[in-house]
Amino acid sequence: MISSVQKAEFSQHFPFIQQTSADFIDTFFDQAQLVELPAGSTILEEGQSCANLVLVTNGIGRVYKLSPSGREVTLYRIHAGESCVLTASCIMNQDSFPAMAEVEQSIRGLMVSPRNVREWFCRDPEWQRFIFGLLSHRLASIIQVVEEVAFKRIDVRLAEQFVRGMQQSGDQMIKKTHAELAADVGSSREVVSRILRDFSQRELISSGRGFIEILDRPSIEALARQ
Repeated sequence: MISSVQKAEFSQHFPFIQQTSADFIDTFFDQAQLVELPAGSTILEEGQSCANLVLVTNGIGRVYKLSPSGREVTLYRIHAGESCVLTASCIMNQDSFPAMAEVEQSIRGLMVSPRNVREWFCRDPEWQRFIFGLLSHRLASIIQVVEEVAFKRIDVRLAEQFVRGMQQSGDQMIKKTHAELAADVGSSREVVSRILRDFSQRELISSGRGFIEILDRPSIEALARQ
């Protein structure tokens, strides 16, 4: 059973629920289920059916494509107040999942069954707007990923990742491995390691096991703007 505190937390992250009818709110919280997923666990693999749509209230999920050679390309991350657009699309179209999804930081949220996702879409305008919002927001972000992988140099994409990381953490320490950075920019670990060595030689960064420290933030930011 979903407590009043959990309902309030959900409403804070997903304000659409406050715009719906009282009947729908009661139905939603009666039929949605609490879910907790530990860090490192796999949510979905490519080709699987989507069993539920998870609306995240805490934690981070990552959706990525895996090439036959094992190279990863991160498509997007799912934070509190968000859900997975590919899952929503697969449920609406009754298709299989076209990517991989994993838990980066332990996830807590509510999950909605495929049947309810489709039925509520037809009957509740606010739920419909929420699903359409997922599609429009994520479509733009996925197009941006494709453009970056296709047209931007890897050193520029790495600099962009560093700038985003500094903005999110508030400091100049990026806690990621070379493999994780390679997945974020859609390249191989070997290429990323070579570029990071070049950054170190230019005294833009220093690195250790599982972290990158930004030494010359203005130069990194200037590279990210190229």
